Amino acid sequence: MAFDPTALRAEFPILDQSVNGRPLVYLDNAATSQKPRAVLDASRHYYEAINANIHRGVHHLARLATKAHEEAREKIARHLNASAPEEVIFTSGTTDGINLVASVLGRSDQLQAGDEVLISTLEHHSNIVPWQMLCERRGAELKVIPSHEDGTLDQDAYRALLNDRTKVVAFTWISNAFGTVNPVQEMVAAAKAAGALVLIDAAQAAPHLAIDVQALGADFLALSGHKVYAPTGIGILWGRRDVLDSLPPWRGGGEMIKEVTFAKTTYNDLPFKYEAGTPNIEGAIALAAAFDFMEGLGMAEIAAHESGLISAAAEGLSAIPGVKLYGPADRAGALSFGIEGVHHYDLGTLIDQMGVAVRTGHHCCQPLMARFGITGTTRASFAAYNTAAEVETLVTAVDKALSMLR
Repeated sequence: MAFDPTALRAEFPILDQSVNGRPLVYLDNAATSQKPRAVLDASRHYYEAINANIHRGVHHLARLATKAHEEAREKIARHLNASAPEEVIFTSGTTDGINLVASVLGRSDQLQAGDEVLISTLEHHSNIVPWQMLCERRGAELKVIPSHEDGTLDQDAYRALLNDRTKVVAFTWISNAFGTVNPVQEMVAAAKAAGALVLIDAAQAAPHLAIDVQALGADFLALSGHKVYAPTGIGILWGRRDVLDSLPPWRGGGEMIKEVTFAKTTYNDLPFKYEAGTPNIEGAIALAAAFDFMEGLGMAEIAAHESGLISAAAEGLSAIPGVKLYGPADRAGALSFGIEGVHHYDLGTLIDQMGVAVRTGHHCCQPLMARFGITGTTRASFAAYNTAAEVETLVTAVDKALSMLR
């Protein structure tokens, strides 16, 4: 069957509402996506039918909850094509996953004074600040891959920056601000050839593209559930088993231990070594349901549909006098634009009055905004349930808002 976003919208109860007397047009999906009934039902079923703490209980509910939680891990491992479920660590989101990696590297011998960590101009603050903190603790140096004027990374400069002091390379797959899609496999291969560990921030890639961690060749990949139609507060850190085994734990507490005495603690095996305390059980189950939902739609079909929406939005907005689009023509997920003489906050406020939800500001990418000499942009970001009619509404709303602002 052909991909039908209009029919799909019936699976998302929140979309059936009006804002200021207008049908809601939700185009803030890069910030968080809405949730389909399949995910809402998975969350509700957990709390209504099997709610219990996991792994340590012998009673009926504890066994059911443990089984559902670990089956969720297995489903997610298959979605990512991980070599084993033990490589999937549940976190609270991408930020949590990146901080986990930066923290454990700081406790290991992987990074010494004088070593270098390499990130890119396109990064979200969550893939900047943890590495700055790590470098400060270890006396290492943070290096940055520059970008071209079209919002793509300078790959020649990237390769020139790689050297025998480069120990960690961390970069986004898709820019949350500009929608730039980085050539991740090529970048991973170059970093591995230099002997570096590689982390991919897949927060924006996971809703739009199929992920095969074995094919990517990186050491770590982090994503957030709330970007992929799942709840907030749940995410994944995937890591290569040999690398995770070689690194120390992050947090101490229950579940991440095998044996504790006052003299010494023996740590648990993967994945539990990195999952101290009671996890977000419902979130893990709902995240697996979200991936099932996306696979049912087809990742290629989602990508093709969204690509058409972004192209139509870019064409419509660029026809409005004064509009400047940021990022390359080949975008994914998000489209950022600015308008000469108009503040992005004012524009976002006005089109909200017309029922259109977009994001305004620096999108947690202040260094990227500084690179382009701006304080922020207006960003429309897309999901499987958005329609061509909504793109037309966006363009009309922006045009009308400008007539009031100028």
